[in-house]
Amino acid sequence: MSDHNDLHKLSAAGVLITLGIIFGDIGTSPIYVLSAIIHDRHLTQELIFGGVSCVFWTLMIVTTFKYVYLALDADNRGEGGIFALYALVRRYKVQWTIFPALIGCASLIADGFITPPISISSAVEGLRLINPNITTVVPIVIAILIGLFIFQQFGTRVVGGIFGPVMTIWFIMIGTLGIIEIIKNPVVLKALNPYWAIHLLTIYPGGFWILGAVFLCTTGGEALYSDLGHCGKLNIRVSWAFVLGCLLLNYFGQSAYLLGCMDHGCSTGSPFYDMMPKWFLPIGVAVATMAAIIASQALITGCFTLVNEAMKLRLWPNLKVIYPTQHQGQMYIPFINWFLFFGCVAVVFIFQESAKMDAAYGLAIMLNMLMTTALLVYLKYIQRKPMIWVVSLAVFLYTVEGAFFVSNLEKFPHGGWFTFLIAVVLFGVMYVFYQARLLRKKHTEFVEVKDYVAPLKDLMKDESIAKEANNLVYLSMANDKSHIDSNIVYSIFRKRPKRADIYWFVHVDITNEPYGITYGVDTIIPRRCFFVKLSFGFKVEHKVNLMFKKIVEEMVASGEVDELSHYPSLRKYNMPADFKFIILNTRVAIDDALTPFEQFVVKFYRLIKSISLSTPEDFGLELTNVEEEMVPIRIKGAKQIKLERV
Repeated sequence: MSDHNDLHKLSAAGVLITLGIIFGDIGTSPIYVLSAIIHDRHLTQELIFGGVSCVFWTLMIVTTFKYVYLALDADNRGEGGIFALYALVRRYKVQWTIFPALIGCASLIADGFITPPISISSAVEGLRLINPNITTVVPIVIAILIGLFIFQQFGTRVVGGIFGPVMTIWFIMIGTLGIIEIIKNPVVLKALNPYWAIHLLTIYPGGFWILGAVFLCTTGGEALYSDLGHCGKLNIRVSWAFVLGCLLLNYFGQSAYLLGCMDHGCSTGSPFYDMMPKWFLPIGVAVATMAAIIASQALITGCFTLVNEAMKLRLWPNLKVIYPTQHQGQMYIPFINWFLFFGCVAVVFIFQESAKMDAAYGLAIMLNMLMTTALLVYLKYIQRKPMIWVVSLAVFLYTVEGAFFVSNLEKFPHGGWFTFLIAVVLFGVMYVFYQARLLRKKHTEFVEVKDYVAPLKDLMKDESIAKEANNLVYLSMANDKSHIDSNIVYSIFRKRPKRADIYWFVHVDITNEPYGITYGVDTIIPRRCFFVKLSFGFKVEHKVNLMFKKIVEEMVASGEVDELSHYPSLRKYNMPADFKFIILNTRVAIDDALTPFEQFVVKFYRLIKSISLSTPEDFGLELTNVEEEMVPIRIKGAKQIKLERV
């Protein structure tokens, strides 16, 4: 935990790391934003001034005000992102908050399919200016993507040290290129006046739809908030001042170059590369490509973090998670890695070049931003901020982002359907998981523990029943010592009577805090039966076996339990007692009491569950003595079969 806290303190090293992992996506936007705004439109002062004015005010309102100022304060013990925000508001038990969280997560992962291809393609396309014989950059982009995704399994710590310096060079480079052009044509600074932005959107023909291209300048805002836990808000805010300055210098520099093109006539294929001196192009393309790879890396890491949090919150099928390094934030999820890889490759083959990807980019991430706004505004409401302030904030942000959303809808037929479709599928999977959890909770019965204390004591003494183990451990849904799942009672007494010397009922609770592990033990029968409550932060690994072992060791030390085997032949040699974990998988015995939707949820859940990580692996029990058992869920209201004896 100390590493985690140290990283959050403001320091030169912290700022450098922040530049390397937070601002990749938003930092590489200048490569393609103004190209997308101009597209094939006729160059006029209205278009150039209006376009860059829109970019300036978008970065000020959406990125700086909403994310850097507002969202960074809405942290959950130093963690950011849609799930950290959801964890803050879900404790108020308001059902609708799950929808923004699920939609936000699904759209951010869908965005992961297009950010690497567009960043890398737009950077590599600079090669065409060096060598006009290069007709397509697809093979080069695919080769970079293959290298990038293969590299994930080794962990970013290996090259993490160079991310900061490379991005620092990148920002200094784009800022310097911008200054040179602004000095040549300082009149461009008139575009700071919001009049030009309003004029473009209201009077310029089709100007409103240009917002879809303008929006690309702020697409990294959500990643900035999601990565809060890696760097801390002070480091992000300080480094953002530098990043914002460099971005604005470059955007205004490109606009100054375009104003010059109106007078002298010159290439406007890619203003970003066109304003570079010919001798500098190879250096510019090389640095841009490295920056694009770093931007892609940050997004992939963000997707791993997001999916891991969704799994911990039981909103995503369990997947194998590998930790390549000792660093807490470093993880690798093979399924998500290759899922993203094939999606990125599909995007490259479908769209071929960055100009066509521009047309598809932004719709999914816009959904994410709207969902973050919904949760942010609700958080301000439950924090008892003045109602006039909350309403004003909601109206202001939804007016701005609503306009962006409507303009982005134009992208749907041009490729926006691709990321939208991915987001819908991912949302569907998570929603079914959420509904399955509610259904299970609704139909899981809990019984009073005190009613079974006497039968349990008698069962322990009944030597006509073969002993199952010295210690029998059940994972329980009941979260207090007074109750127990009826399924556990069914397993111990009815399915196959299970005699043991000590019974343990372990409840695992995922808290609203990102980190921390605590436990509590309640005694049901002294030295013979215990209820253990384990609480994990939603970012902590579920190492139930290791935690449970430590709890038992502490209880042995305090004299609450005996660590030696209860088998006489083993006890005389001081052999330790054995433990057996019983995992109960519930199954609806009779489906006829379920609605058609509930039946669909049950069947789809079973399908996903069959291909996801098993419960023993998820809880770190795969190397222990585990038995999985199928037990029925009794549905109240199931049709009664009428039988008549004749």
